[in-house]
Amino acid sequence: MQCELQVPGDKSISHRAVILAAMANGACVIKGFLASEDCLCTVGAMRALGIEIEAADETTLIVHGKRRVFTAPKHDIDCGNSGTTMRLLAGLLAGQPFKSRLIGDASLSRRPMKRVIEPLTQMGAKITAEGNDGRPPLRIEGTQLQPISFSTPVASAQVKSAVLLAGMFASGKTSVTEPNQSRDHTERMLEYFLVRPQKNELTVAIHGGLTPESRDFTVPGDISSAAFWMVAAAAQPRSHLLVRNVGLNETRMGVLAVLVRMGAQVREVVEQNDAEPMGGIEVRGARLRGTTIEGREIPNVIDELPILAVAGALASGKTVIANANELRVKETDRLAAIATNLRAMGAQVGETEDGLEIFGGLPLHGARLDSFGDHRIAMAFAIAGLFAEGETTITNTECVNTSYPGFYKELERILKPPNDPQTPVVTMLPS
Repeated sequence: MQCELQVPGDKSISHRAVILAAMANGACVIKGFLASEDCLCTVGAMRALGIEIEAADETTLIVHGKRRVFTAPKHDIDCGNSGTTMRLLAGLLAGQPFKSRLIGDASLSRRPMKRVIEPLTQMGAKITAEGNDGRPPLRIEGTQLQPISFSTPVASAQVKSAVLLAGMFASGKTSVTEPNQSRDHTERMLEYFLVRPQKNELTVAIHGGLTPESRDFTVPGDISSAAFWMVAAAAQPRSHLLVRNVGLNETRMGVLAVLVRMGAQVREVVEQNDAEPMGGIEVRGARLRGTTIEGREIPNVIDELPILAVAGALASGKTVIANANELRVKETDRLAAIATNLRAMGAQVGETEDGLEIFGGLPLHGARLDSFGDHRIAMAFAIAGLFAEGETTITNTECVNTSYPGFYKELERILKPPNDPQTPVVTMLPS
């Protein structure tokens, strides 16, 4: 593998850029927007709340902010498969002077929302989960919120962001303290839009009543999307990959540290550093060795764990993933899905309550695998198929469009050179 590429815009940042621009005091141009199904759900939600959004082209939006003033939606707001959309909107809508209802697809309707509902309820929000055990749909009756000082038991950027968004409509100072550092995109973007959050180690505070200033914003490439290609390069000795214009936020770069521990040569160069640092990542492949991923590292590699588990299967020795029970409540039970699919390919895997033990080095063989409707599972095992003998077929792959439209075309272009009989066969089927 010898190639250079650029991945689509960052999903987490695209969501937040649209929401904060909608709250701003004028028009904001967002470049590099990820036009995936998840992010388009956030665009649709803002339009349902009375915000005018123009699509100048596929990756450029013009959002006409209305100074934190939204209008009551005429219908339910459909969040699709996007947990980020639902959780951030719960925070935004909790302080509005109207009622709203958030719905999602079958997968999202199984995902727990208690961790967002509880702090928002402490602020005075009236949120009712119609599903069992705090699951969607969510009915929200907006009200005047009170500030709180909230300590979240689990580091979660979505919970933190929801509380901070609600805090912008509360009277006074709202703060969130985490046990470990989670992604800090919301704090960075609030700073960029000239709403000055106060940061002190693991605590972030914000004063209510502030309106973001309208500013143009560029979304960097998504390092979580780049991770699939980085593992493909890292696990192949003498390979070389250069990813350009990718986000280099330190709270998202845990995947690089893991690959370095596993023996890959990785170098990153920050070329721009405005709201979010952005630049290039260079990866040179090597014979990988197993490692342990646990504890404080988990929040910053949570989305990359499926592909890092594949790296563990390709490495020599044992790879341990622990303290990752959050993966049980993603789009699917990702720990079970990873274990099932790796075993189907011939890997030796032990599944624990909060992680995996992967005994690497065994040859992988092609298999027919299910994505379980999870975009990261689908893409991780497409990469695994490149190292397997025989044909690998992954079914139910339309879910890839939630985060990385065009993934399969990139896979074919970069990793499957024509007329090469030695190239593994990887097929991704929509159902």
